[in-house]
Amino acid sequence: MLDQTVSREEIMISSPRTGWGRVRFHGKRDWLLYLMLLPVLAYFLIFVYKPMVGLVIAFQDFSLYKGISGSEWVGLENFKKFITGPFFSRTLKNTILMNVFKMIFAFPAPIILALLLNEVRSYVFKRTVQTLTYMPHFVSVVVVAGIVTNFLAPENGFINIVLDKLGFDKIYFLTLPELFRPIYIFSFDIWQSVGFSAIIYIAALAGINPELYEAAGIDGASRWRQVWAISIPGIMPTVLIFLLLSISNFIEVGHEAIILLYQPVTYETADVLSTYAYRTGLAEGNYDLGTAIGLFTSVVGLILVYFANKLSQKITGNGLW
Repeated sequence: MLDQTVSREEIMISSPRTGWGRVRFHGKRDWLLYLMLLPVLAYFLIFVYKPMVGLVIAFQDFSLYKGISGSEWVGLENFKKFITGPFFSRTLKNTILMNVFKMIFAFPAPIILALLLNEVRSYVFKRTVQTLTYMPHFVSVVVVAGIVTNFLAPENGFINIVLDKLGFDKIYFLTLPELFRPIYIFSFDIWQSVGFSAIIYIAALAGINPELYEAAGIDGASRWRQVWAISIPGIMPTVLIFLLLSISNFIEVGHEAIILLYQPVTYETADVLSTYAYRTGLAEGNYDLGTAIGLFTSVVGLILVYFANKLSQKITGNGLW
């Protein structure tokens, strides 16, 4: 009976050497895989790349009635209007500070959680904690904002009830600009996201060779020393990748949660570039200026991730590409 198994080397030898011939060869051989890829490609083409045509609005004095083709071309006028406007410095400052606090408090949180869970020896307790921590990720942002609002309500909120029972004055937390950043970061970047983000680091820790821990234990290394010498270096490539992705979003903050929580009295610390673009573009109907703000943040984010990737490759040898 003839052996029907074909080795990888035989396939490479039998496949055409020319570019177009190789494409046709693999297309005939793997046509089912390419067919499965079509819905994904169609999704990105229709909902991601096609809408990018609308970015031209940022360079126009856009009129909803005239459309893109009939609106007057103004070049960089919208960008100048945004940069020289009264809210540029405030929104840029708030966006940067929000991301700085996120990097300091929220970014290490899933790493610490993963390292702690990795040291737990009880399987049931470990899985229970992991499940409880990543479940909030699947809760809608609207629901989380509602929970935060109810917990911090001035009259019947749980926090203020506790404060009142302890003899303290009630506080309307969401009207205090200095408290908005801590509330937002703890609610959405830590409580809602820490468990789900920790899954990646837990998987990276699971890929570390157990013999390294055994050898370290034989040499007399404590668990704390093993974490510093084995666990943290073992997940460092993963940490760097997520750090690069965070840097790419350094001047971008999700506007959905902020819009659900902030109010004019907290604009001083809560208004960021994305919320300003939302109010300007959709609420006030200045679509050209709103598009210019969004394009500005995207371009700056692209520049940041490019240089962060170069720096990471130079220092550690690892990068996104």
